[in-house]
Amino acid sequence: MLIGVPKEIKNNEYRAGMTPAGVRELARHGHRVLVETDLGTGIGLSERQYAEAGAEIVASAEEVFARADLIVKVKEPQPEECAMLREGQILYTYLHLAPDPQQTAALIKSGAICIAYETITGASGGLPLLAPMSEVAGRMAIQAGAAHLEKSKGGMGLLLGGVPGVAPGHIVIIGAGVVGTNAMQMAVGTGARVTVLDKSVDRLRQLDLVYGNRIATVYSNVQSIEEAVLSADLVIGGVLVPGAAAPKLVTRDLISRMKKGAVVVDVAIDQGGCFETSHATTHAEPTFVVDGVIHYCVANMPGAVARTSTFALNNATIGHAVALAGKGWQRAMREDVHLKNGLNVCQGKVTYEAVAHALGYEYVKADTLLN
Repeated sequence: MLIGVPKEIKNNEYRAGMTPAGVRELARHGHRVLVETDLGTGIGLSERQYAEAGAEIVASAEEVFARADLIVKVKEPQPEECAMLREGQILYTYLHLAPDPQQTAALIKSGAICIAYETITGASGGLPLLAPMSEVAGRMAIQAGAAHLEKSKGGMGLLLGGVPGVAPGHIVIIGAGVVGTNAMQMAVGTGARVTVLDKSVDRLRQLDLVYGNRIATVYSNVQSIEEAVLSADLVIGGVLVPGAAAPKLVTRDLISRMKKGAVVVDVAIDQGGCFETSHATTHAEPTFVVDGVIHYCVANMPGAVARTSTFALNNATIGHAVALAGKGWQRAMREDVHLKNGLNVCQGKVTYEAVAHALGYEYVKADTLLN
């Protein structure tokens, strides 16, 4: 199969859909890979490295999309990229469709087979292609929050760990999944007071066994969220419903009653965000202020540490890329239910139930298309 890897064009996005090692792995299986010029130069991966791994370097994204059978990316296709997709072409990338009706409509119109990293499941549970970026984003959330608590960034001028004689700050983490756990690991290291909320008592029990009195675990409900958020200096939103829009757990009214100069970091923004006041921002303009509260809602947070993120993501995605290229999408999905769970839009139909429900489309089961 001919696989194409275009350069990412989203604001300040330097991650690459494939590393030279990934190219070499596909070439070893007898496939050809087209790589757009300068694909990895922003993270120190040269065209020479790609060429030596077996890639053909091409001059433009237009050529990649026109020639390739399988397109491998990182972020959701931008409107100009959606317009280049064609019927029967396979798109393998993050999509996050539930809060994005325009992209969904464009993918339906294209007739392409659109596979979302974030809904592919794993044999041992979880979302293994989302996990590495959730790990990165969770850890980054504390860094970003700490930086924007500084007065020069608009925050209240707070050092999270405090100093002798001055109380530390309070970090509240909503959701104890991959994002929340990684945020918590970093938060504990700052010396701040840390509260973690989740609806799974079993998960809270696991965290308590590991971290003991270094964190406070609280069952998540309307009242406990309100109490925690109102006392917080930094709130991390890391709640995920696979493939669906994130629930709005922190209301506009609650934001209005928070400390002035506090910071919220909405890691769920790719799925619409879990703060009612959130809207997506970019690395160029990462924050905005609502009622005196700093909102950091960058939709591609891991893009800021693009080299680490690229290698972590490729470790997770290359196996399914090899399967898709070697078997074709229908056979690969018939043989792997976890990969089949990644099929979101196919041949003009919405094949992921949560996306169909969120955007008002008819849901078509993927099995009906796997002839």
